[in-house]
Amino acid sequence: MASKVSRAVHLVCSATVALAVLLLLGAGYGPVPALGKALVPGGGVWASASADTTVRSENLTLPDLDKPVKVSFTAEGYASVEAQTDHDLFLAQGYLTARLRFTQLDLQRRLGQGRLSELVGAAGLKSDKFELSLGLLRTARARWAATPPSSGAGQALTAYASGVNSWMSHLEKTGQWPTIYGLTGVRPRAWTPTDTLVVQGVLTQQMNFNTIPLDYDLLQRSLGPKLTKDWFPLQAPTPQRPYDTGPYPNLPPAPLTVHNANAADPAGTSASSARHTVSPTPAGEDVALPDTVRQLDFNSNAWAANGPRVAGGGAMLAGDPHLQTTLPSYWFQISLRSPGYQVAGGSIPGVPGVLVGHNEHISWSLTNAQTVATLYYREKLSSGRPDSYYWNGAWRPMRKAHYTIPVRGGSTVGLTTDLTVHGPMMTVLGQRVSVDWMGDFAHNDLDALLSANRAHDFTSFREALRGWKAPALNFVYADDKGHIGTLLVGDVPQTPKGSQPWLPLSGTGDEDVIGTTPYQALPHVYDPPSHLVASTNQRPAGSDYPYFLGTSMNFDPGYRQSVIEKFHTDRGALRPEDYTALQNDVTDELAVRLVPALLAALDGTELTGQQRAARGLLATWNHSMDANSPAASVWWTFLDSYLHEVFQPWWDAKKVPASKDRWILDLDRLPTPLREMLQHWTLDDPDNAAFTPPNAAHRDAGQVMRTAFRAAVAELSHKLGARPSAWAWAKLHTRQIPSITGAPGLGYGPYADGGNPWTVNAAGGRLNSSYGPSFRLVVRWTGPGASESLAIYPGGQSDTPATPWYDNLVPLWREKKYLPLPPPHGRADPTAIWSLRAGE
Repeated sequence: MASKVSRAVHLVCSATVALAVLLLLGAGYGPVPALGKALVPGGGVWASASADTTVRSENLTLPDLDKPVKVSFTAEGYASVEAQTDHDLFLAQGYLTARLRFTQLDLQRRLGQGRLSELVGAAGLKSDKFELSLGLLRTARARWAATPPSSGAGQALTAYASGVNSWMSHLEKTGQWPTIYGLTGVRPRAWTPTDTLVVQGVLTQQMNFNTIPLDYDLLQRSLGPKLTKDWFPLQAPTPQRPYDTGPYPNLPPAPLTVHNANAADPAGTSASSARHTVSPTPAGEDVALPDTVRQLDFNSNAWAANGPRVAGGGAMLAGDPHLQTTLPSYWFQISLRSPGYQVAGGSIPGVPGVLVGHNEHISWSLTNAQTVATLYYREKLSSGRPDSYYWNGAWRPMRKAHYTIPVRGGSTVGLTTDLTVHGPMMTVLGQRVSVDWMGDFAHNDLDALLSANRAHDFTSFREALRGWKAPALNFVYADDKGHIGTLLVGDVPQTPKGSQPWLPLSGTGDEDVIGTTPYQALPHVYDPPSHLVASTNQRPAGSDYPYFLGTSMNFDPGYRQSVIEKFHTDRGALRPEDYTALQNDVTDELAVRLVPALLAALDGTELTGQQRAARGLLATWNHSMDANSPAASVWWTFLDSYLHEVFQPWWDAKKVPASKDRWILDLDRLPTPLREMLQHWTLDDPDNAAFTPPNAAHRDAGQVMRTAFRAAVAELSHKLGARPSAWAWAKLHTRQIPSITGAPGLGYGPYADGGNPWTVNAAGGRLNSSYGPSFRLVVRWTGPGASESLAIYPGGQSDTPATPWYDNLVPLWREKKYLPLPPPHGRADPTAIWSLRAGE
């Protein structure tokens, strides 16, 4: 009943949004022209609005198929593909994904290609300029040019594109384009293998690109080097709980064997891209980071256990990558079977294969490694040589990349990007630098992923991932023989000894990347004596690891890791239902550590009746961020008040430019390093000088905690009323699943819920969170080739709001219910079957 109501609401909202846009676009307004043909009855938006999008059994013909293919669907929309050739498998995957997620596919490639403005108008320019400058499209073209057509990736990319284009041909013939194309009159281009590589690059960027060196530079300019080092240390003083505790090999850096696709030729030759430029962007214009880059908050979990920790022995794996939750989702659930593949799990729309899941022998999930991946160089420039830079003892000409950006309803905008040997020149956070990012290299990561899909044991899995370069990821593994493991894969750049890669580097050549961490030296563990492996974005190796991984800005403090380890220690042999419970756990480990210190600080002090009641809530609290917990509200509001009470005077006195990068420098976001330092000082150094504001009387941790507690109680009283027992966490904290189009009526929520950014069931971001578990997976191996698997994600298989499969999985996800993951052999009872055959 709830899903029917939700579907009706979305249908009404989508109709309302469409009507509003129709009224605007039909007549035109200001720079927006009338759309004319898009509004003709029987075509354009009318055809797309009336199209029947219900999935039912059909016989279909696809021109490039070799042999018949069967696609079956469960009642919830989970899809299984059975093909007689690998080529047909990926062609069918492309067709299936396009048919259910076409708008998402096109928006994702437009995002990476810098072509959003062509569809959405001037609102897309900020994003387009950034993406064209950074160069996802340049990288994708270089990767495709370097991909042998006969390779596994080459064949998969070609077949997948053919499948997408089969659906596009149908749309062209029928005129039943999704509403956004009917409204605007814009028609998507045919899909190419390069488009898939662009989509892959978008996800890489969102997981792997950051501005940490520039943020450190801003902090050093305001706080000074000492306070920056003390408060944002390279290695946090709190326990990091690495999964690889050593010993570690100390080997020379591995050479970078593939050229940066977005760098000028080291020889200094100058070349221009083929596009003509119109009114180029001034050299000093700030190419601002769009929200698609800045907003993601990564708190992923993946763990596996074996032996006595698993009921009945064997091995069991759980994974829940945390990304922004959206409608439609980042994920498309699918099972694939052909002569070369038997794999099921979560795929990325636009990309062949499965990113997390299992095959007939192994299972895997992943977390963001969050290692250093973006370096910034200050080039030596001269006003007398405006198109040159100084590198390795000589002045070199910059390569020019020229672009024209079509803008719907406006004039074409030109963009010129200068490229140095380090990468594109960009003005980011007010600093003119060149960007050297590991996602810019022309590697063949898709071949590595497809090889991992076919692996049969840990050795073959690890060898397959040797070719995976970006983003750097932690893969957690379990197999049908009872083995478990964790490994970090991807390029982790290394610079010369004495350089400081956490700050902008010199562009003259002395601090260039000398290679990457050797694959055999990357952190990993296999079948540890603890019978447990886990990755939660924590620093994966100890302080004696000989390679630079990143700083305290990069890694999670290990709070979720502690909860996961304690869960396994406290309980006996575990079953899948235990893992689903753990994935939904909202214990706050930071509260476990700090609340006793707060209670001790309040002992013996005079409190009002309201303050005593609030203290009593904390004294009996189980440290769980449950939606109905008033103690959770007291704790969260206190922590926010405590952090501001300590650091805001310093931020004000030192003029920290938080507005330049609110995602890292704004105290309202409770920056991870400051939380860690606050924990450390409170428990181990309560008289630290940070507790005393500049030019003020001395304070210690206890005094500041008491002040922060009283302020928190006053704030909650103002917001939620006089009775602390009524301060339920859900009155402050909500979750939301927005539409990728940004249309409010096409999203889900906000709704009251529990969790916070560092609970296992994470709710990243601010009090209204749209970041969290994006795909939950549990796989239990019961014997050779035998597994049972469960999965759920907050979304649906279709991106069309009027269909039953738009958000039908959200209520299950909210209610902590999982569905069986259809196995690759296709034995699930289907509710619909597509029979695909070759033909015109």
